[in-house]
Amino acid sequence: MASIEEYVRDRSPLSAEHIHRLRELIADWQLLSDLSFADLILWVPLRKDFKSWPTGYVAVAHIRPTTAATLFPLDVIGNEIEHGERPHIDQALSAAEIIRDTQPEPLGDHLVKEETIPVMIDGHVVAVISRHRDSELMRQPSRLELNYREIAHNLYRMVSEGTFPFTNAGSLFDPAPRVGDGLIRLDVNGVVSYASPNARSAFSRLSWMSELEGHKLGEIAQSLSRVSADAQEETIANSLSGKALKRVEIENIGGTIDFTVLPLMQSEDRIGAIVLLNNVTELRRRERELVTKDATIREIHHRVKNNLQTVSALLRLQARRIEDPGASAALNEAVRRIASIALVHETLSNSPDASVAFDQVLDSLVSHALELSPRMSELKIERTGTLGSLEPRIATPLALVITELIHNALEHGLAEEGSALGIHARIEPQEITVIISDDGVGLPTGFDIATSPNLGLQIVRTLTENELRGTLTLISDEVQTQAILKFPNAR
Repeated sequence: MASIEEYVRDRSPLSAEHIHRLRELIADWQLLSDLSFADLILWVPLRKDFKSWPTGYVAVAHIRPTTAATLFPLDVIGNEIEHGERPHIDQALSAAEIIRDTQPEPLGDHLVKEETIPVMIDGHVVAVISRHRDSELMRQPSRLELNYREIAHNLYRMVSEGTFPFTNAGSLFDPAPRVGDGLIRLDVNGVVSYASPNARSAFSRLSWMSELEGHKLGEIAQSLSRVSADAQEETIANSLSGKALKRVEIENIGGTIDFTVLPLMQSEDRIGAIVLLNNVTELRRRERELVTKDATIREIHHRVKNNLQTVSALLRLQARRIEDPGASAALNEAVRRIASIALVHETLSNSPDASVAFDQVLDSLVSHALELSPRMSELKIERTGTLGSLEPRIATPLALVITELIHNALEHGLAEEGSALGIHARIEPQEITVIISDDGVGLPTGFDIATSPNLGLQIVRTLTENELRGTLTLISDEVQTQAILKFPNAR
């Protein structure tokens, strides 16, 4: 589906700001559609400037009500009409006024009443909303329908005056509140003049069993809030007075209700407000469960790290008591490998989500490896590329593989101080590549990693093939030796 810009390019004087404001209107107009039980179509005049008569109009948006059946089974976005084809749209554009008293006209099996509303931005009518309702459904309206229509008329007037949609509403409408979840109408003093059945049910859940109408909404909410009587409660009462655009959440033992307050304006005067309610009790419960679960997982990683550090300390003590140099070296290698795993769990214990900031782990791996090789104090380390955040199932084996490759380079590939160790990462859509390089003595003639007796390389090959589902290639020339690790990018 094309954007507004594509529909009006070179055919309308709309600026980028005008289009942005139309997008804000489209983002909020489900409210208008539901309150008026009507399909809404947004028409942009096709003309060279704001003083010219349009040659026609193009439909750039269409919304269906959730409170009534749609009259348009098919979208009309992209449809064009000529000037004069729909007189009510022409009237709204030229007079900059709402055209309301129109006669119903047949549309399929329905008699449809069309009303048109000019969209005013910066003193210009930049578009026209056509509102389409089934006239049969308007004959015996209920009290709910009457209130919804009156509120809709107020909001449409605000559209024609340029005061709706509200500017800089930001996250107040994210997620967008819905009329069907509960609506309260306030007079200019913040007193409830109407509450929908769902709104009354929401307050019943908060243990308010009396009538809402005739009471100040802010005072009711203040009395129900779990928060003790302090300045914050005063803020709740003021926020629900209807004086300003606000979003407030009230919680007590019965549940959690989200309130969105929309002031109703006439010219520059406030004439009341509407409050949209949303029962978010279950949502907040799930959020608390997720927070508790995340905290528990982080605590588990923290304890695993501590346990691994304890195992490492025990192995180091044992290594110091063993006289056999080979056995002592084997235990020290086990300590190094355990430390690599502990680093991953330490990162996870401090991570806000279930991912490992692997570049931080890699820095620690390099530092730890250099601490174990004091003769390499003047080693030059070249780092290029980043690996970003990785899943734990990838991070743990990768940390072990890189630890072994760095250790192998320090022990066998770098013969003297002043040598260079390279660590290069490259991320592609389908594959991640990590290269560990050194400029040391190189691989022995006829070397084959598959038959090498080196335990570290056997561990690397096993983890690469079984855990990372990747490949490891060792190549050597007169300049440098490279260990090239490649594995699928699962992100």
